[in-house]
Amino acid sequence: MDAEIQIRECVTLDELSACVDLQREVFGLPDIEISPVRHLIVTKSAGGFILGAFADDELVGFVLSVPAFLRDSRAFYSHMTAVRKAFQSSGIGSSLKWEQRLESLRRGVKFLKWTFEPWRARNAYFNLEKLGAVVCDYQPNFYGIDYTTTTDGGVPIGLASDRLFAEWHLENEKVAVLAAGVDYVEKGTHSAEIKVTPDWTSLVASDPNAAIKEQERIRREFVAAFAKGLIGRSFTRDEQNPSYLLYSE
Repeated sequence: MDAEIQIRECVTLDELSACVDLQREVFGLPDIEISPVRHLIVTKSAGGFILGAFADDELVGFVLSVPAFLRDSRAFYSHMTAVRKAFQSSGIGSSLKWEQRLESLRRGVKFLKWTFEPWRARNAYFNLEKLGAVVCDYQPNFYGIDYTTTTDGGVPIGLASDRLFAEWHLENEKVAVLAAGVDYVEKGTHSAEIKVTPDWTSLVASDPNAAIKEQERIRREFVAAFAKGLIGRSFTRDEQNPSYLLYSE
């Protein structure tokens, strides 16, 4: 990837339409599951914003910020972040999120929230260690059973759409340090660990039943940990046992 990447707000109908096309490419969802142009227009009109990553004026990524009222104050719900496959693993997703933070602060908003799949080690590491988000809310089967994931023979597996909620406190010490490009050393000692599989995609493909059991275990452990008031603040990236680290405060 040699093109220079520019991050800016998507404002024209053509740019918003490109966001819809990118959803189809990146997420592989049926059209009924995709946020249409009208939804993006309404989001902007209601006080939200869509940031796009452009390579030579071609949209290659975007992040959608929906206006919300959370924790008794204005917030943004970061509904989706998408990066074209050819441009993934090049830092575009990170650039979009940090620009989303700056734009939110410019608009007087200090808190963002979004969901991600608990068993995806790469996403967990990015959210907790690269961005400084925390997790303290687990929602089982948040979107309903996912029948789009199938076996090699095309049979739907029926995975539950469990989600963790990432909470991004934009002026938090860890977030501010990471935003400045400095490594952050977590304070205190963790009280619990929750391990996840190092390669979720391979597990689903090779043994769907084991993947479902893994989902159930992760769900049990998170629900129990959050019932005790623990907060997930760190994630250890390990080839064999990647793990969430949960703290009592």
